[in-house]
Amino acid sequence: MRHTPSGVPVVEFSLGHVSEQIEAEVKRRVECEVPCVALGFQAGLLQAATLGTQIAVAGFLSARSARNRTTVLHVKEIEFLEGNENGIQT
Repeated sequence: MRHTPSGVPVVEFSLGHVSEQIEAEVKRRVECEVPCVALGFQAGLLQAATLGTQIAVAGFLSARSARNRTTVLHVKEIEFLEGNENGIQT
């Protein structure tokens, strides 16, 4: 975890996704890894999570910065799925 100059906690991580989707009426296995960032309360939740914890997230896509146009998912909501980590759901 790092902090912004104004003191807001930030966690950067990668989220792995695996699912089966229907495309052109054919079942297809989908796998990808998405770079993510969480700030504030969500950063604290993720800092306590262990590697491989299953979560569901919601947020928005944005460029990493004005100079780096790589897409990053900004996580605004987190739900811990596997064993519901400490009962935490946001």
